[in-house]
Amino acid sequence: MKNSHYLTSGVLESYLLGLVSNGEKEEMDRVLSTDPDVLAELNALEIQMELYFLDNAVPPPPGIKTAVEQRINGTAIQKQRSDDQSRFSQPTPEPQPSKPSYIDAEVSDTHIRVHKNWRTALIAIFILSKVFLILGLYYYVKSSGQEQEIIRLKTDAQQAAPLPRGVTP
Repeated sequence: MKNSHYLTSGVLESYLLGLVSNGEKEEMDRVLSTDPDVLAELNALEIQMELYFLDNAVPPPPGIKTAVEQRINGTAIQKQRSDDQSRFSQPTPEPQPSKPSYIDAEVSDTHIRVHKNWRTALIAIFILSKVFLILGLYYYVKSSGQEQEIIRLKTDAQQAAPLPRGVTP
């Protein structure tokens, strides 16, 4: 089989889902018209995907079907009435679109739920940041005090003991 790479590379799946570019689509159309094995594999793959999608389908809420049917029928009846009226009377202005109706989704909770451990972690991070800030300031003041002490000790040492001849500070 000269086109076996189409069967193993995933190109058939991409073609079936419509994820190929125009060039690849034209090439696949040409291959499908010439190679019956690739066409048979594409048909089998299409059946498998359809069965998978049907098995994993999520049914809509119970009242949706009737609401959609009523909306479709109501629109069709209104359109038919407007067509009948336009044949026998003068043109009337378009009716203003009514406020769109939305499906109410009931939610029993009005608060966003966050895991309790996040609250504890954020409090701990806040406290640790304050502790590190205080420690940083403490050690900064301590090191500047030590630098001043070192300078004072050097001047005291120089005044107390003069250096011998030939030694430079």
